[in-house]
Amino acid sequence: MGSNTLVPIPADSYTLGFIGAGKMAESIARGVVKSGVLPASRIRTAHHRPERRSAFESFGVTVLDHNHQVVEASDVVILSVKPQVVKDVALEIKPLLSEKKLLVSVVAGVKLKDLQEWSGHTRFIRVMPNTPAAVGEAASVMSLVAAAAKDDGELVSKLFGAIGKVWQCDEKHFDAVTGVSGSGPAYIYLAIEALADGGVAAGLPRELALGLASQTVLGAASMVINSGKHPGQLKDDVASPGGTTIAGIHELEKAGFRGILMNAVVAAAKRGRELSPS
Repeated sequence: MGSNTLVPIPADSYTLGFIGAGKMAESIARGVVKSGVLPASRIRTAHHRPERRSAFESFGVTVLDHNHQVVEASDVVILSVKPQVVKDVALEIKPLLSEKKLLVSVVAGVKLKDLQEWSGHTRFIRVMPNTPAAVGEAASVMSLVAAAAKDDGELVSKLFGAIGKVWQCDEKHFDAVTGVSGSGPAYIYLAIEALADGGVAAGLPRELALGLASQTVLGAASMVINSGKHPGQLKDDVASPGGTTIAGIHELEKAGFRGILMNAVVAAAKRGRELSPS
């Protein structure tokens, strides 16, 4: 079915459902409610574990007993389950789907063509958020199939904009996205830990060293985002001739710091390709 024949999702009154009620689904739902994109009364999910039910109910989301109830009650359905069960879930909800419903997958490593085949549904968007969604600072990338309307993409951009920033690219780039933003937070956590350890080695109390390292990384990222300057220029702005910063940069360059980070991204992207179903 072509995008020009799709029934538009009602922008001012649509309902949102989550299949899977884990931490990522919770982060998205909380962000959507907190930002005012949707009221909690128009969001639902299903789960049998009391602690997960309580997590969603604590901010007003309706928690149902079964996935089929979520699908029946929702215009937009976000699949947020583990990759190993997504095929079973897609087959389970297949009889309930019509082209009036928009499906969104945040399932890691599972391609749109497989999701479409299993669910028998063509109106699909795949989104790859990362774990900073939990604090409203996600880097999310989305890819649309041809059968999804432009309005669908705008709706999903608004939903995921509630938990951070959103980009759009072809799905063929998603393994590289994994290497940068999917795995990238772990690289930065290592860098923060190492900076803090360096501070301790230089004589700082542990708590102060960790606070300084964390805030410095946050501030540096904000400078890149907000200054409009290339990170190389910002680096040059800090590194005065014969000063402390250039001495530290010299050590990083001798150790191959930039090459190591580049290799980490490429290795993660390669592993993503290996893990993805063909």
